[in-house]
Amino acid sequence: MTSRTRPAGAALAALLLAAATGCTDGSGPADGTSTPGAAAGRSGGARPAAPGGSSAPAGFTLVASGDILPHDSIIRRAGEDADGAGYDFRPMLSGAKSVVSRADLAICHMETVYGQEGGPYTGYPAFTSPPEIATALKATGYDSCSTASNHTLDDGAAGLGRTLDALDKAGVRHAGSARTAEEAARPTLLKAGGATVAQLAYTYDTNGYPLPEGQPWAVNLLDEGKVIADARAARAAGADVVVVSVHWGSEWQTEPDERQLSLGRALTASRSGGRPDVDLLIGTHAHVPQAYEKVNGTWIVYGMGDQIAGDMINHEGSYDPRGNQSSIGRFTFAPPRTPGGRWEVTKAEFLPQWFDTARGRVVNLGGREDVDAREAGIRDTIRDVVLSRGAGRDGLVMGR
Repeated sequence: MTSRTRPAGAALAALLLAAATGCTDGSGPADGTSTPGAAAGRSGGARPAAPGGSSAPAGFTLVASGDILPHDSIIRRAGEDADGAGYDFRPMLSGAKSVVSRADLAICHMETVYGQEGGPYTGYPAFTSPPEIATALKATGYDSCSTASNHTLDDGAAGLGRTLDALDKAGVRHAGSARTAEEAARPTLLKAGGATVAQLAYTYDTNGYPLPEGQPWAVNLLDEGKVIADARAARAAGADVVVVSVHWGSEWQTEPDERQLSLGRALTASRSGGRPDVDLLIGTHAHVPQAYEKVNGTWIVYGMGDQIAGDMINHEGSYDPRGNQSSIGRFTFAPPRTPGGRWEVTKAEFLPQWFDTARGRVVNLGGREDVDAREAGIRDTIRDVVLSRGAGRDGLVMGR
């Protein structure tokens, strides 16, 4: 686990290092299959009859998407889309709405913190984003967002608090950061179909910024023992399914690093009462799509890539189009076949996505037949990475 505190000098050094290796400034050049199962909708669908005439819990679909990283160019675009009346991020996300809004439970990753109403707002390296993003997330259909990232403390405890306040106001739940010790101790519990789903979230670091004085609970730092303890506590609080959002991995590396592989193995192997403590691991941070893999019977998405970001500059100082490629994971869960058993993933899908920075729009590439040559190439690149660890053999398919 990374250190919880670092001196102010180290924080400055971390920011300078990030200029070369961290979340890039997004100011580079501008040019950078299967059908879903029967949609249950937000109501969770009909409950099948169980033997003896009782009703069984309804299954559900869960979708999860990658980093929302509003660089200066993204903020400018949202201002243009609002026609001078603040910032409107809804058009940017409209390409994902058909997938997100049809799921029973939709999870995003809000990488940055929000600034004060009216600004000023900043992009890289220390982000403060317009709070109107929260409204757009709700309008797109997101139910909850992970808020633990290396940028969670870019504007200290104040920025963290503004972000959670704005999400609350918009009606979007959140996990991974907290305003009070009591809030930090409560798992985020969500309803989907006939299940109660817990979302837990953690980050590998906070870019050298120390946790606010007297608030060691403000951001969840990634630690194997803490994740397992929290997962067990969530189960005790009533969770049928435990989903863990993890901000981890090596930036610009499509292959999961050794830390991801070893921690993924450990978390998926942990069991209590005859069933796994963690039912799904969804990763963010690397800026590029990474593989999906079934480990110890549990799906891991090592990295979904950036859902929204400006043109991305890699460690070599070059524009890298992979920084605007991502996937949405969609998992269909069925209720246990025996009392006290595990909710099983009966269908696993990925949907390739591309953020077209020239137009400032998310483009869904999953299962479409009308893609042009450029889009087909992007889709193939994402698919090859997603399937690179053999997920196809375990049933992962491209959705639409």
